[in-house]
Amino acid sequence: MHTPEVINEVMHRRRSIYPYQYEPGASVDDGIVRQILENANTAPNHKKTMPWRFTVFNGDGRKKFAELQSSLYIKHHGTQNQVKIKKLEDYPLMASHIIAIGLKRHADRLPEIEEVLAVGCAIQNMFLTATAYNLGCYLSTGGVTYIDEAKAYFHLEPEDKLIGFFYIGKIKDAPKEMLRTPVDEKITFIS
Repeated sequence: MHTPEVINEVMHRRRSIYPYQYEPGASVDDGIVRQILENANTAPNHKKTMPWRFTVFNGDGRKKFAELQSSLYIKHHGTQNQVKIKKLEDYPLMASHIIAIGLKRHADRLPEIEEVLAVGCAIQNMFLTATAYNLGCYLSTGGVTYIDEAKAYFHLEPEDKLIGFFYIGKIKDAPKEMLRTPVDEKITFIS
């Protein structure tokens, strides 16, 4: 059984670590990625809808993801922002794995916000698990996340949501210290 100190330490080490901070060409074991997703699957969710859906890209699949992402972005936004397009093409190749995260709606059973929160909890479990394995990870909500046409590529229906893309890699550069204002500034106690 883990002690509270272990959990606290992992939570305080959690960072967004970007693909350019990953070891070039270093692969993360697929078993660890599976464990990250197993832990995501334990997230709390109302009415047991388990709304999270994952599509994992690794190996040559990263190239397919990069091509899909850049071509859809160009189709919908044009070629004016070459810096953005280059990032959409390059970032996937810097990561070991990219996990597209979808939200499968159950509109007949509960409000959307409850499923959004459940997927957010699953993502936090992913962050904490990657941190426990000393891996870098980063959630991107840019690129094609808000392009409705992209949903079909990730087996999502029109009423579903594409939440973003979770990048994983072995850390090359040590993460910076987390900058947070004191929690006391955000708490009101009523006794």
